[in-house]
Parts: sequence; C-alpha cells; structure tokens
Amino acid sequence: MADLNENAAIGPVATDHILIDGLRIRYAVDRRASTGTPILLTTPFPESVFAFLPVWEDFATLGPVIAVDLPGFGRSESRQDLMSPSAMGLFLIKLLDAFELTRVHAVVPDVGTLAALFAAAQHPERFASIVAGSGGAAMDLLGEPLMQIAQSSRSDFEGVDGGEQVVGLVRQLARITPQDAVIEDYRLSALGDRWNKAADFIRAYPRDLPRLAPLLPQIDVAVLVLSGSGDPFVPPSNGAFLQAHLPRCEAHVIEAGHFVWEDAPEEYARQATAWIKRHDMAVPH
Repeated sequence: MADLNENAAIGPVATDHILIDGLRIRYAVDRRASTGTPILLTTPFPESVFAFLPVWEDFATLGPVIAVDLPGFGRSESRQDLMSPSAMGLFLIKLLDAFELTRVHAVVPDVGTLAALFAAAQHPERFASIVAGSGGAAMDLLGEPLMQIAQSSRSDFEGVDGGEQVVGLVRQLARITPQDAVIEDYRLSALGDRWNKAADFIRAYPRDLPRLAPLLPQIDVAVLVLSGSGDPFVPPSNGAFLQAHLPRCEAHVIEAGHFVWEDAPEEYARQATAWIKRHDMAVPH
C-alpha cells in the first residue's frame, strides 16, 4: 500500500501534509502572488492535486493558491463519516479554518462541487465565488456510468485494484493524457481499495442530492459552472439545473469530456480566472 504521508513535487506543485480534524490532509501551496483573495482548489475524483497542473500558473497569478486532496481523495487520509457531500461540506469549513482562510475563491470540480455548495449554504460569507462543474446535481441527470457507481455497493468492487482501474479510465477518457508522473500519482491515490472507499461519497448521492436541491435558492454566492460537452458521467444538464436553481449562477459548456480542466485547460483557465477577477474582493490571507 502506498505511503499516504509521502510528499511529491511535479513542476510548480509541491505537496505537504497538515493535520485537520484528526486526519493527515495533503495539500500544495503557491504564494508567488502575495496579494489577492486566496484561491482554494479541491481534487476531482479519481485524481489528485496534480490534476490542476495544466491550469496552475493561471490561478497562481491571481493570488495565493491552496490545492487540497479532500479526505479519502488523492493522497489524504479518509474517514467513513466524511464520505458524503453534506459531511464533506462541514469539513470544508474546518479546512478553511485550519489554513486561516477567511474568504476564498473556491475552484471545486467534480466531488468538490457538492461539498462547496453544502458549505456555502451554511457559510456563504466564506466564499468570494465558486467555480464548479463536472459534479452531479440531481439523480435523474447523472450519466449512466456515474449512476451505476451511485447505486453500487462496496462488494460490487471487492478485490478490484482501484489504482489500475483509474489509470485505465484516465487513459481512455482524457482527451489530453496527463504526464506519466501525474498518472502515477492518480494510481497511488486509488491503490487497492482506496477507490472503492472513496466511491462511498458518490453512493451517498441518493440521500444528499435531494437534500441539496431545496438549499440551492438560498445560496448567496456567485457560482460559475463549467461543464464538458461530452461528459458521460455528468452531462451539461447538471450545470443547467444549478443555473436554474442558484440565484447567482452562470453555466457554460466547454468542448471537452469529463476532465475539463485537463481536456481544455486554456479555455477552462480563461473562464475561471475571468470569473474570479469579476468577483474578487481582496482580503487578508
């Protein structure tokens, strides 16, 4: 089994660990921009903080960047009670407190979208803006592959090496294949039964998505949803759903698959950074 405490560095992204709520959480920080509202990046499933390598420099010019592997994802430790969107939303606020982040722009693709929306429903003051997308918003809008995971049990994947499964998935679906060192980090992040345990987050969708829907109209945070036009897991209809229910939301579709931040990094960064600049309000960090 991979050592979760091991640090790694690829390009400008160098990881470290911090103890939050009793868990060792892996993160990477870039403080080259000493002014501006901090930008929080959360790992998409089933990848790691290195998923943001293609867009890292674009965000690093705007303000301090903190990229985090949420519990159970990437190389962070996991705990069963956190593996749901609502519970991860509560943890996200603890994470902001641990890093002493008063207010952030949150770039939260995939599973981070739901966690951030639950967090923003209770603590909108902590978010200057949110860049979401590639995360399911309603059960009837999930793509078939994601629905299968949501309706599965751990026993369905018992004995499957999640690491090799993720490598195959990324190589099959990514339109621009990440460099070998990044794919190796994805493999280690999902090694053994780690992918299966992380999938419990998605298995919580049937319970948590119906709970999120009535909260959406109350979330007073500017939200940009970026969807991949060819995403088989989370079709763009999920972005349209969020746009229809969130009071301050725009939903844009980018020519890409599920991994929009890697498939179309220039367009993803262009739209995300423009959104952040549009809603920026510098705070101490």
